[in-house]
Amino acid sequence: MDLDSLRTYVQVAELASFTRAAERLGLTRARVSAVVQQLEATLGTRLLQRTTRTVRITPDGEAFLERAQALLAEADDLQSLFSRQPAALRGRIRADVPLQLGARLVLPRLPEFLAAHPLLEVDLGSTDRRVDLVHDGFDCVLRVGVLQESGLVARPVGQMAQANLASPAYLGSHGHPRNLDDLRSGRHRLVRYSSRLAGWPALWEYVENGEPRSVVMPAAVTVNNTLAYEAACRAGLGMIQAPVLGHREALARGELVEVLPQWRPAPLPITLLYAHRRQVPRRLQVFMDWLAGVVGEALSADQRPPEDR
Repeated sequence: MDLDSLRTYVQVAELASFTRAAERLGLTRARVSAVVQQLEATLGTRLLQRTTRTVRITPDGEAFLERAQALLAEADDLQSLFSRQPAALRGRIRADVPLQLGARLVLPRLPEFLAAHPLLEVDLGSTDRRVDLVHDGFDCVLRVGVLQESGLVARPVGQMAQANLASPAYLGSHGHPRNLDDLRSGRHRLVRYSSRLAGWPALWEYVENGEPRSVVMPAAVTVNNTLAYEAACRAGLGMIQAPVLGHREALARGELVEVLPQWRPAPLPITLLYAHRRQVPRRLQVFMDWLAGVVGEALSADQRPPEDR
C-alpha cells in the first residue's frame, strides 16, 4: 500500500466514478480500476460496490476513506514540517467561486498567492452553478447567499451589500421609479435571474422594519448567469438587484444608475464551505485564509463612504 494508491482510491470514492477519477489523476480508467482492486486485495475487504452505472462505497470503504484522507493530509504536511517558509507548501487545491467574484476579485489577486507558494497548483472553478463540493471533488467553495448544504463546515466571510440598478436607456424609456407603488403599477419590469431558467415570478426584494418583503413584477427576459444579468440591465431590458461590489465603477461612470436606494434588498452572506475532516491539509487552510482575506478586504473597502475611498 502506498500513498499514490490511497490518492487513487480517495478520488474514486469522493467522485463516485472511476472515469472521473481517471480524468482527474491523468490515468487510464483501467489503471485506476486495477489500483483499487489491488488495494482491496491487500486489505482483504470490498471498498466499493460497482455496477455498470454506479459506484457506491461500502461501510468498510467509508471507514477506510476517512483514515486515508487523514493520512494523506498528514503526508502532505510532513513534506513541509521542518520548513517555516510558505514556499515549502506543495500540492493541488481545487476551489470554486462565483463567476463575478472569480473574474473581478480572486483571479486578479491570485498571482500574489502563487508567488508566495510556488509549489502549489490551484484549479479554480468559476461559475454561477452551485457545484456539489464532495461529488465534484472540490476542496472548498465560496458561496454567496443563504446556505442550503448540510454536512459541510461553514466559515462566514462577510456580508455583501446589494443595490437596485437600472441603465440610462431603461430610465429614459420607463422613467424613474419613485416608490413601491410605482413597482406595483406594471409600468416597470425586472430582469429575472434563474439558474435553471425556471418561470417563477420575478420579485423585487426589499427590507421593511427588519423583515424581508417582495413585490411581484413583470419580466421580459430571464437569464441564468451574472454576466448576462448585468448585460441585460445595461441593454435596458429591465432593472436588476445586484451586489454593489463590482458595480461601483459602472455607477461612477453613469453606465448604471441606482434607483430606490431606500428599498434595497438584504445583504448577501458570503461563506467558505469545506468538507469536515479530522485535519484540514495545511495548504488548504493557507489558501482559505488567503481567500477569506481577499474577499474581506474588498467588502471592507466597499462599505466605506465614497469620500474615504
